[in-house]
Amino acid sequence: MYFKMIPDKFILHLETSTKVCSVALSKNGQLVALKESNEDSFSHGEKLTIFIENVMQQAKIEFSALAGVSIASGPGSYTGLRIGTSTAKGLCYALKIPLLSIDALESMAQIANTKYPDKFLCPMIDARRMEVYAAIYSPNMEVVKPISADILDENSYNDFQNLVCFGDGMAKAKEIWANRNILFDDLVICSASGQVERIYEKYLNEEFEDFAYFEPFYLKDFIGAVKKNPVNN
Repeated sequence: MYFKMIPDKFILHLETSTKVCSVALSKNGQLVALKESNEDSFSHGEKLTIFIENVMQQAKIEFSALAGVSIASGPGSYTGLRIGTSTAKGLCYALKIPLLSIDALESMAQIANTKYPDKFLCPMIDARRMEVYAAIYSPNMEVVKPISADILDENSYNDFQNLVCFGDGMAKAKEIWANRNILFDDLVICSASGQVERIYEKYLNEEFEDFAYFEPFYLKDFIGAVKKNPVNN
């Protein structure tokens, strides 16, 4: 598909993979506007388009100035990811601009890396029970544990030292790893601001998604608990 060429690269960034609803706008790889809400209720359907309008108004630009739209591809909330993806696709199709994506865990790690440049980073997204979606990144942002759905126990990720954990799945780890030398930071959340730098690199390298076929990364293959056989009376 033909994409229009725009001198200044304004990119709209959407994050809807968790309860956080976050929209950012960047110009040539620099954050220029951010609007987000971190509430227990998932209200992306109500807030996302309003937040998009807010950041466009903050930057005082028209939608025609956008060079691309990026989306957190997951893992995370099925409903949230569907809302974010459909919104991003609609904008890209209407404006004839490319769709880009970054997984939500890497986006969080990008934020944490600026705060903890010498630590191994473990972003966590709440799944269910004691399960989390998690990955681990080295200080230079190399993946040392790929994204997976994990059931946490006292010995999970024992092979990694100098670790900082964050994200809405962190509370589960904090409870059972209280005696381990791990830093927990509840201020690092899923935010569209974490997409800016990496997405700009992808834009320059033309690492675009085919928005006609792009689907979120749900990561449904949990490591589930074994069900007990029913007791016959």
